[in-house]
Amino acid sequence: MKNTKGNTLWQILKTEIKMNIRSKSFWIYSALFGMFVAVMFATGITESQVVGFVGLSRLMITFMQVSMVILPIYVLISTVRSVVGDRENGVLEYLLSLPISFPSFYWAKFLGRFFVIYVPVFLAFLGAALWGLIKNLDVPWDLFILYSALLAVMVFFFLGLSMYLSAVAKSQEMAMSTAFIIWLFLVAFMDILLIGMLLKWRVSPEPVILASLLNPLQVFRTGSLILFDPKLTVMGPVSYYILDTVSRSTFIAYAILYPLLTGGFFAWLGHRYFKRHDVV
Repeated sequence: MKNTKGNTLWQILKTEIKMNIRSKSFWIYSALFGMFVAVMFATGITESQVVGFVGLSRLMITFMQVSMVILPIYVLISTVRSVVGDRENGVLEYLLSLPISFPSFYWAKFLGRFFVIYVPVFLAFLGAALWGLIKNLDVPWDLFILYSALLAVMVFFFLGLSMYLSAVAKSQEMAMSTAFIIWLFLVAFMDILLIGMLLKWRVSPEPVILASLLNPLQVFRTGSLILFDPKLTVMGPVSYYILDTVSRSTFIAYAILYPLLTGGFFAWLGHRYFKRHDVV
């Protein structure tokens, strides 16, 4: 017997990817990262040195820091309207009148969005490494693999969160405003709110640091820095607490697994709501 659900998911996934690839926003987004890598090479960033790192290692950490700014808000804005937008436009009612299961539709949306968001970033990153080989630069492939994994799990987390918001939101405006508020909170919680907590309530720094490491953006930021700078010198006194509590390898594993599991949990919650409620 043929696996009908698997075939349906695959067909919807291919359609989803084709639709996104045809859009102008996809090519603008892809060109943005490609041009960014080209500009970094053109401005000689591989020849500068920071904390003893030079060449592609220097380019990689800059790429990661810029990705941390661009990717979360792009994933949220471009994905949070996917399910609720199809519902409001009547597309969802039409699609689900066909022999398509709820899980196939939902997970095809999820996987399709992951593909069109992550692949352009990865190709730009890979292109930088390959161009470095052409220019006879040393390519730190271990860093390349770990940075690629960090980028993947960051996209995965915000994609899972976006799909959950899109499934439960009553309108596109509500989904967009909620996503934007969450993004602002996560950005502020990295530094501004935590410093305010320390100054106003004079609490012990350890609980505040632990709370900050529940923020996926902070985890991504720290994970990318600890790969670049094993002693986390750029983070100041906070580095002593982190490195005295866990080893570098343990934190790297945490930086990959925590966003992956959290994003998967949000995606599952969205799927659960999508299946059990009136989605049309």
